[in-house]
Amino acid sequence: MIQPSHILLFSVSMLAFVHAGQAVAQQSVQLDQVEVVGDGSGSGADGSSGAPGIVATRGYTGIGGRTATKTDTPILETPQAISTVTNRQLEDRQPQSLVEAVAYVPGVNTGQFGFDPRYDAFKIRGIDVTYTGVFRDGLRQINSPNGLFRLEPYGLEAITILRGPAASIYGASSSGGIVDLISKRPTFVPLREINLSTGSYDRIQGAFDLSGPIEGNPTMAYRLTGLVRSSGTQIDAIADDRVFIAPAFTWKPDEDTKLTLLAEYMNSKTGGTAAYVNNYDPVTFTSIGATRVFAGDKRFNDFIQDQGRIGYELEQRLSDAIVLHSRFRFSGLSTNQEYVSSTFPGLVLESNSGIVADNYFESRFRTGFAEHQLITGVDVTSLDYTSRQGFGTQPFTSTFTYVPPITTRDRQNLTEVGLYAQDQIKVDAWRLTLGLRHDWLDTTFTSGAVGSPSSTFTRQDGQTTGRAALSYVTPFGVVPYVSFATSFVPNPGTVLNGAAGSGSLAAPTTGQQGEIGVKYEIPAYNALVSAALFDIDQKNGVVFEASSGVNEQIQLDLRSRGFEIEGTASPLPGLNLTASYSYNDVEITKLTAATVGNTLNASPYHTASIYADYTIQGGTFDRFGFGAGVRYVGSSFGDNVHTPALNNAPGTFVDAALHYELGALDPRFEGVRLQVNATNLLDDVQQVCTSGYCYFNQGRRIIANLRYRF
Repeated sequence: MIQPSHILLFSVSMLAFVHAGQAVAQQSVQLDQVEVVGDGSGSGADGSSGAPGIVATRGYTGIGGRTATKTDTPILETPQAISTVTNRQLEDRQPQSLVEAVAYVPGVNTGQFGFDPRYDAFKIRGIDVTYTGVFRDGLRQINSPNGLFRLEPYGLEAITILRGPAASIYGASSSGGIVDLISKRPTFVPLREINLSTGSYDRIQGAFDLSGPIEGNPTMAYRLTGLVRSSGTQIDAIADDRVFIAPAFTWKPDEDTKLTLLAEYMNSKTGGTAAYVNNYDPVTFTSIGATRVFAGDKRFNDFIQDQGRIGYELEQRLSDAIVLHSRFRFSGLSTNQEYVSSTFPGLVLESNSGIVADNYFESRFRTGFAEHQLITGVDVTSLDYTSRQGFGTQPFTSTFTYVPPITTRDRQNLTEVGLYAQDQIKVDAWRLTLGLRHDWLDTTFTSGAVGSPSSTFTRQDGQTTGRAALSYVTPFGVVPYVSFATSFVPNPGTVLNGAAGSGSLAAPTTGQQGEIGVKYEIPAYNALVSAALFDIDQKNGVVFEASSGVNEQIQLDLRSRGFEIEGTASPLPGLNLTASYSYNDVEITKLTAATVGNTLNASPYHTASIYADYTIQGGTFDRFGFGAGVRYVGSSFGDNVHTPALNNAPGTFVDAALHYELGALDPRFEGVRLQVNATNLLDDVQQVCTSGYCYFNQGRRIIANLRYRF
């Protein structure tokens, strides 16, 4: 829980920043007016992408974005690899999860656990970001070991993926990077949309998105987004049901003040296990491959989760040179997970709650020939979770089932307070970015059997992180850059400690990265090409390991090196293209004697993708469109000791889409769009092994959607 000392520190820091801001405001020099152009990720009048194509020239310019620097810096001038999945791309591809939404982003490795709708698990630059790399509207999304927030893509405006450390301004975050999920926000132009969907596995879904100014008050706007779904999946025992509602409200009394309230509630139901029975070596009792037999039991396999969040974003201009940004969110969830392992039932009841608050001043001033864009801020994060678990002592039979009693209880409180500053300095064509932050971390963990005394562990950690980057903006659109950054993130839960199998609090994960890159914007073709070389050294990363026959959470050191190139373009009206390639070598530098020097499991060296969507402009087939994408995932190892039977073969997956605006056929149907999307069109189902256990990837899925905007 947040302690009084943390609240006091937060309040005193804010007062100090206010006084500092007022002092700087009196001395600052007003800079020339800067024109902000559209980025392709905001909503247009009809709720579609605000730009004609998919090329984002800036990080999402809404109050919830600015992911890379927390300032409105063009992506071209951002000295770090960054990708944006725009609103247009979300509409064209219709992803059903976060994993699907980022599948075409370079450096992102999805599908390491095959088909598993329970969690959005993926890596960036070979480093798992499932727990520590997902942000929502610029604030860390708080998770606990079995309580991870699920994403409803229909509630998103855009997604920004920043590759590499960003702890100097965000604090707790992965050294692989962060994924910032940008929620839909109120629009002052009316937007009304109704969606109906059906498709594979008896899917039925209805959704709506309503927004606009509040009648009689042009300073206020609302948005209400909702969705209801009933669906099965490729495993009969697993549902994909959901109820989602997200209200939002914006008050903008003048050009200097903007306050937005964001809320969400979602109830979802899926499967407690998505695993398949594995074959095991009779001597070592380690997996040698998966069978097609479902490992759970349909009678006891529900995983029900309730989650909610509410918060605000405030942007207040204090002077011509200073703007205050304030964000706050309270979130909470509760889960009830049923599962069966080796015919024995298990039950996990977990709940977590937390707050995240971030307040910073953005100041602009000049010293000599240098123009400065300075941010100074303080943030607080608090997580409190409780996990109650039970495992049955009697096996299920064809006629006997039961709910196992709760036998153990864990509770953890984690509080982090951070102070940070970043200065972006502009001298002619040179751009220098310097960032520094210090975090204080307090952790308490209590564990024990129900009815027995509990054991308590505590940790206090402090860490300073930073970033230094230099770039040069050439007059012909090429921007080379070099950067160095460090990271620090606390880890929820405990890890295995020693041969006795005793547990201890997970140590914070630290990392550092060097990156060299270049970006090229081609205005005549509305295209952006970027490439980067990177080298990451990470300590105390948390992974799951099952090579011993027991799935356990452990910590390891690794080194990740690689190369990425990405291109996005809208060269012709109606044509949008994305393409990428990544090479990534992830080496274990500290774990066990048998694994040091090996490549980290489920980490392919090569991944590549391309997606194109074209809408015919005029003629007989006016506004008829089609899209297709190909994703290539190279071979990888299925465990850290490189057992030959677990090697993952390379795979190529094809996605496709057809869409048609019926208004081109008859004016009475204006606003009606029919769309069909197919994922893994060729139904290429392969075994994929991770951490010594094997799964199967998701097969072909087809979804038809009818949308009406009015």
